[in-house]
Amino acid sequence: MGVAACLLALTVAALGLTSASAQAQPSTADGIAQYRALLADGNPAELWEAKGEALWAQPRGPKSASLQACDLGKGAGHIKGAFVELPRYFADTNRVQDLESRLLTCMETLQGISAAETAATPFGRGEQVNLEALVAYVSAASRDMKFALPQGRPEERAMYEIGKRVFFYRAGPYDFACASCHGETGKRIRLQDLPNLTMNPGDGNGFGGWPAYRVSSGELWSMQRRLADCYRQQRFPFPGFASDATIALGVYMGVNSQGSASAAPAIKR
Repeated sequence: MGVAACLLALTVAALGLTSASAQAQPSTADGIAQYRALLADGNPAELWEAKGEALWAQPRGPKSASLQACDLGKGAGHIKGAFVELPRYFADTNRVQDLESRLLTCMETLQGISAAETAATPFGRGEQVNLEALVAYVSAASRDMKFALPQGRPEERAMYEIGKRVFFYRAGPYDFACASCHGETGKRIRLQDLPNLTMNPGDGNGFGGWPAYRVSSGELWSMQRRLADCYRQQRFPFPGFASDATIALGVYMGVNSQGSASAAPAIKR
């Protein structure tokens, strides 16, 4: 074989190896999934869970009482299975409430800690820090359980419809909606897949993963904090902590995730 023929053969072989090697490379999504799996073993969210467990039983506030009589929908003091059925309607407040807003109610009625003051406190400060620890503790008690949000009451069905409208509402300087990022399958941002929150099981991978420990910020984020940051990225006004708009979004996403297992508290980028 001549020199030219040898060079050609080597080039073709090299290209073939390169092509095969490229095909063998995992996708970006696979790489991120592997990264999360490695971190999940020592998920720092466990520190928030432990703190939340202590706070649940600790007498606090002006009334020096614990939260052990708090009813999250499964009866006073029962937390297992509560997270995967929230948001839901509560007769004592005549409202559909998510986990954060319900904890605010319990903290105020049982402990005397002002719900309004806590809701107005910036994330990462004061009672907001304690609230996110409680969210971690309560949600962890339902890990791997399937979402089954109730829709039996007219108030719950109305909140689903409101949440759907909020999800698809476009506005702001970029004409964005929640659906701009999370309304289709196959979209990506910052090299990672965006879950389609209008369907199942995509919604279970999105909605079902919050609260979560954010590696990028070194903090645990509740769903309320996640939604507030989504509003910020859309350049929308802050919706207000535990507002009806954010709770309605939770109902819409949660009902769409019926049957998906909760991974919360998860770990995120």
